[in-house]
Amino acid sequence: MENNRNYHEEQNKLNTMRMRNVLLELPAFCKQFFRGIENTTSTKTRLAYAYDLRVFFEYMQKNNSYCRTMEIKDFPLSIMEQITREDIEEYLEYISLYQKDNREITNEERGKSRKLASLRSFYNYFYQSELIEKNPAVLIPMPKLHEKEIIRLDADEVSVLLDQVEDGTKLTKSQLKYHEKTKLRDTALLTLLLGTGIRVSECVGLDLDDVDFKNNGIKIRRKGGFETIVYFGEEVETALKNYLEKRYHTIPLSGHEKALFLSLQNRRITVRAVENLVKKYASTVTTLKKITPHKLRSTYGTSLYRETGDIYLVADVLGHKDINTTRKHYAALEDERRRKAAKAVKLREP
Repeated sequence: MENNRNYHEEQNKLNTMRMRNVLLELPAFCKQFFRGIENTTSTKTRLAYAYDLRVFFEYMQKNNSYCRTMEIKDFPLSIMEQITREDIEEYLEYISLYQKDNREITNEERGKSRKLASLRSFYNYFYQSELIEKNPAVLIPMPKLHEKEIIRLDADEVSVLLDQVEDGTKLTKSQLKYHEKTKLRDTALLTLLLGTGIRVSECVGLDLDDVDFKNNGIKIRRKGGFETIVYFGEEVETALKNYLEKRYHTIPLSGHEKALFLSLQNRRITVRAVENLVKKYASTVTTLKKITPHKLRSTYGTSLYRETGDIYLVADVLGHKDINTTRKHYAALEDERRRKAAKAVKLREP
């Protein structure tokens, strides 16, 4: 229940409660680490670290002869110096494919990289605090990440996608049962994602009073917690206004009164629900591309860069803290522009 908290405050509360539960399964000295990084990390980051450390300590208890002699909760800090570089390398090999709770779990290079980064932060904290004298995690190079081609919708696919959201001609019979109830919401939501490039978490966190039609802007909370204004065009404005006519006549569940986008249960819509509805409509447009909300963000970034040629503007609007993140994602487009530049200058008139 949201009470008077906004979406982001509620998420922080949930993350904090989950974090406390995971800490009950970890060695007692882990609490010191999480207290130490509290002021420099988000609750989401700390929770991800806790999950990663749980996997690591579960592996060590099963596979290390010294760790096997005690419960994970009873591991002393000195155990960190008993663990060798080889132990960590074997752990990284193990998480490529393992079983847990009758589920098969895999980690490719990005998953391994994140788990090693969590372990490095963990070791660095205690090493720099001079509580341990060895830091085997720093000896292991980060896995090389191979860049994947950015998947985005072409202009014609965007048009077909939005047409499908509005008329639903390719939806199944069971999907059509709900389509009439949700099409204004879905049209507004997808138009907003495609027309602003905001993250899905930023979208579901929007409140009614975050929308400003006087300036055609929305107030969003970026990664790291800072607020900013993102502006939208006429198509987004029209879609939002059409949806809001219905939204203002909907009675939300208690605690969800502020939410801009509501589910069929009149609760604030969730990230998972948005992912599912994007998948539903995208499947009617293309079977070759796996379209997610993040791919809609890439579609917007591509369109904006092609229209403006300004990589710094794209970085700012997408909320990238590091311009190199943007350059990495749109490197192919930059190369495309450089090739055009080569043909643009004529040395001699024909």
